[in-house]
Amino acid sequence: MSSIDFYRRVPKDLTEATALGAMMSLCAMAVMAILFLSETAAFVSTRITTSIALDESQEAQIRLNFNITLLDLHCDYVSVDVWDALGTNRQNVTKNVDKWQLDDSGTRRVFAGRNRETREVRHEEHDSHEVALLTEAGHALELTKDNFAQFLQDHEMAFVDMFAPWCVWCQRLAPTWEKFAQQVASEQMPIGVGKIDCVAQADLCREQKIMAFPTLRWYHNKEAVLPDYKMDRTVQSLIAYAKRKLEMDSKYKEWFQQNEHKVEDAEKERKRQLYQQHRPEHPGCQVSGHLMVNRVPGNFHLEAKSKSHNLNAAMTNLSHVVNHLSFGTPVYEMNQDRKAKRILKQVPAEHKEFAPMDNTWYVTTQHHQAHHHYIKVVATQFNLGGGTSGELLAYQFLEQSQIVFYSDVNVPEARFSYDLSPMSVVVEKQSRKWYDYVTSLCAIIGGTFTTLGLIDATLYKVFKPKKL
Repeated sequence: MSSIDFYRRVPKDLTEATALGAMMSLCAMAVMAILFLSETAAFVSTRITTSIALDESQEAQIRLNFNITLLDLHCDYVSVDVWDALGTNRQNVTKNVDKWQLDDSGTRRVFAGRNRETREVRHEEHDSHEVALLTEAGHALELTKDNFAQFLQDHEMAFVDMFAPWCVWCQRLAPTWEKFAQQVASEQMPIGVGKIDCVAQADLCREQKIMAFPTLRWYHNKEAVLPDYKMDRTVQSLIAYAKRKLEMDSKYKEWFQQNEHKVEDAEKERKRQLYQQHRPEHPGCQVSGHLMVNRVPGNFHLEAKSKSHNLNAAMTNLSHVVNHLSFGTPVYEMNQDRKAKRILKQVPAEHKEFAPMDNTWYVTTQHHQAHHHYIKVVATQFNLGGGTSGELLAYQFLEQSQIVFYSDVNVPEARFSYDLSPMSVVVEKQSRKWYDYVTSLCAIIGGTFTTLGLIDATLYKVFKPKKL
């Protein structure tokens, strides 16, 4: 057996201890200790790695979460539409969609509805003979930029129809409006009834910020009383609205006579707006909710349209703020889930691009333009150990935006086009195997001992005293 001994001993009498050897031994122990600690630290720690794989998700749909503020569009005219490559074409989606009317400071002021369909406005029907007679009668005064101010000066209260000749809703309203003006005159109601052709008087309608046709606006003492009239377009409804305005004005004047010297000016103004039902409106609207969309290329867009109006393309401003946009489970729900929160806590920031568009402003400075957004969605599978308790599916995306110009007759829309990548990113936690660690330790010990032994032998030969 002794003939196959790999570790044969050298008699101690044949060895020689030197100061150089002792110094090299101390160096060897120091180097081995440093490398041992470094290797042990690397063994007990883990690192995050990524790889690319085919997306094997079997889900037919994916959740799209959004919260967008339209800076200059009223909630009554906001429509959420969805289209995709499979032929889906959903108009004015209201399911799981909330709308909030905003004030001029951007604060949510009035809840404009959830899952609410736009109300149909009733129109009065007229036969062709009646339409011809009413159209020729001209009971409503035709207003222009030259006589508009004088018209408001002459009438304490006025009701004005702002229309476009090409608008189908305006065409249906025209005989009703003339009949309404005729009845106002026959009942001797102290109201001026006028109409403005916004094609011929484009500058005047732009000054009045007319966003849709027809717009029926009440004026009191030359001041527009908002919100605009949006109820049924029948003579009966219009007369009832006018009488209610007259009644409230009479009540305010009676109150004013009794309290003119008893209250401050601020209270008088508050009462005036209360009796006139004047609620100044800011056209901002916050739209939020979620959509279930097919896992194919498609888009959802915020468009300005109405069931009972034609939008004024020149006054449609789709400037918006993306407060939040994400796919899959919303980030705020992830942060409330203990499992998801624990997993995401271990993931570096560069692998958490779940909502890169959040709190971004997209403002247009000219008419007939809007931002279009192009989004590439990538599924991300987190496998951070612990079996299924360490697994999480999320969606990251990249986004590019550009301004698109529209023709004069087309109404702009804020479009979000998305496409899901067929590949997915796999994020895993990687640690070293125990046998790799043992191999490294052996290499450290053997390599250090051999290397410093060669250095020691070389230095010994160089500095060894030569015999004479």
